[in-house]
Amino acid sequence: MSDCIFCKIIAGEISTYKVYEDDDVLAFLDVTPVNPGHTLVVPKKHYNNLLDLPETEASKLISIIKKITPAVLAGVGADGFNLELNNGVVSGQVVNHVHWHIVPRLAGDGRELWHGRSYDEGEAEEVLKKIKSKI
Repeated sequence: MSDCIFCKIIAGEISTYKVYEDDDVLAFLDVTPVNPGHTLVVPKKHYNNLLDLPETEASKLISIIKKITPAVLAGVGADGFNLELNNGVVSGQVVNHVHWHIVPRLAGDGRELWHGRSYDEGEAEEVLKKIKSKI
């Protein structure tokens, strides 16, 4: 896709800090990292989001994520990580090319996850019923 920044990176039109590359997958450092070592993992073929991504491609990406994450963590001295995928604008997806974020976590890094809430009385059952009716 000609206007996709990740496709331009994959094509070599934009330079990046490559963490890993093979025929199907590219992993590179995020230019605006949450923490040092924040790495993006993308398929070389363009897919807008996770729901467009074929199972075989998803499997390859997860396999590479499992392969490189220990190196990312060791390289920056992190003890844990968040694996994040934003799917759709409302979720925070900025680039419409499916990608996972490997975000190294360090004790005291100040990063917060989401703020959850409890279901109201009977709400969980209603939500469950609606979801199951769509499967």
